Amino acid sequence: MRRSEPEGPAFPLREPHPAAAEKIAELGARQVNLYRALAHAPDMLDAWLEFAWSLREGCETPRVLRELMILRTASVMCAVYEWHQHEVMARRAGATAEQLDAIPAWQTSTCYSDPERAALMLTDAMLTGHVNDDVHEELARYFTDQERVELVVTAGFYAMVPRVLDALRVPIEEDAPRSPTATSPS
Repeated sequence: MRRSEPEGPAFPLREPHPAAAEKIAELGARQVNLYRALAHAPDMLDAWLEFAWSLREGCETPRVLRELMILRTASVMCAVYEWHQHEVMARRAGATAEQLDAIPAWQTSTCYSDPERAALMLTDAMLTGHVNDDVHEELARYFTDQERVELVVTAGFYAMVPRVLDALRVPIEEDAPRSPTATSPS
């Protein structure tokens, strides 16, 4: 069965409330359609911003590692919007073109370090809904308990993002910048 492309957003996009718009500007982010969709529920938008930015800026694990995990999720879940937003961030964080190209078949690629492979293994396990002992053992070889929690929460949050994007039918911004300095939503 093939997914049909949505006709447009589930409902009209709107500008976030003034405090959220100010927060977005303070974070150095740009206004994106995900925020415009979430703006219909101001408390949800506020919570989203707080949680997403704590994952983005408040972790001990390398940003590039978390961006590779996010892109793996986008690839598996066919989340075009998520890929579009996070490809720029992954490049800015240090991901190579080879790593980005290999995401769909990371298991057979030699361009990932052992810790990156462990994190991608976790991502896949979380997307299937079963993180077994082998995954935990592999993660423990490379990451502290705090780092493992960060990776689990990152994988969990970004497994949710494509479902929200799909349900809200969030379109890619027509004026989306494609520069290494672009900042995105989730």
